[in-house]
Order: sequence, then C-alpha cells, then structure tokens
Amino acid sequence: MAKVEYNNVTTKKTVTMDGDPYLVLSSNISKKDRQKASNNVRMKNLRTGAVIERTLHQSDVLAEADIEKREVKYLYENRGEYWFCEPQNLGNRFKLSQDVVGDLKNFVTENTLIQAVVFNDEIMSVLTPIKVELEVKAAPDAVKGNTSSGATKEVTLVTGLVMQAPQFINSGDVISINTETVEYSARVTKKL
Repeated sequence: MAKVEYNNVTTKKTVTMDGDPYLVLSSNISKKDRQKASNNVRMKNLRTGAVIERTLHQSDVLAEADIEKREVKYLYENRGEYWFCEPQNLGNRFKLSQDVVGDLKNFVTENTLIQAVVFNDEIMSVLTPIKVELEVKAAPDAVKGNTSSGATKEVTLVTGLVMQAPQFINSGDVISINTETVEYSARVTKKL
C-alpha cells in the first residue's frame, strides 16, 4: 500500500487508519508562529459512516486505502434486508443492512445496477446515482388558479418517496430527481 504523508491527505482521498478506510471530506494545512505545520482533516469512516476530525502532524504517515468500485444488482428489500447479486451471476445473492445501503430504496427500483464501494472484499457502502429517473405513482390534481411561478405539490414516486414537484406533474409521468438534494430536476416523459 502506498504511504500518504500528512500534507498529502487531501479532499476526496481515501486513507486507512486503525484498520478502517476513511474518505477525506476536507483538509486545511496551517502553520502557526514557531510551530510545525499541521493538517486539520475531516474524514468519514466508510465502514461505520462516522465523521471525525483529526489533526495530522509531520510525523503522521497514513496508508492509502485500496478502495474498489464493483457493479452489483439491487434485487429487493424484505423486512429491512436489502438483497443484491452479481450482475452476471444471479445465483450469487447477498444481503446488506440499512446502515450500508443508506437511502438507496428511495431512489432505486428493483433490478437496477448500482456501484458498491469495496474494501478488503467487504462492501462498505453503495453509491446512489446523483440523478435518477422515476415514475410518479400518485399526484393530486393541480390546484385551479394556483399558477404562480414555482408552485409545487406533494407527489409519491414508485419507490414510495414523497417529495415536492411542480403543479403540472401527473401520475404516470417520469421525472428526474437530484438524489443529493431530493429535488425535482425535470420531467422526462409525460403520461399520454
């Protein structure tokens, strides 16, 4: 494994510390009068999801985490268990906990291919695409007379997620959603 000096622990780098992989969220190298330089970092533990802050000094050397991304197929959710398989081998099924999958079920439908983050042959997390397209399962009729710019209503998507969408969105429409902000992006197709 490659060694990472304290000043090279920068944003978006993955490092190993205490046997766990960490993603660096932010780093700030500072040098105060008569003191040696230090690097104040915020890191997310990819195994537990915990975010920590640590000050690294010139003597600190970390190892670069050997993170791999692997494509997996999301099959279904049953009683809090999320089942996946390898895309080419449907018989090789495995389950992941809610802690590992996060809010995946809000944005991904069954039988969808997604990316998993793997460290030492163990899946640490799954990556939800930044933009997804989902069908609207239920949407109330637009309020007559409410034509103000930016007027929204509550809609339910096929995944069960309830969110705000423009008044012109109807049941059966397919919309694009930003999964980071959980906001409507655009209407992809209109129900005929």
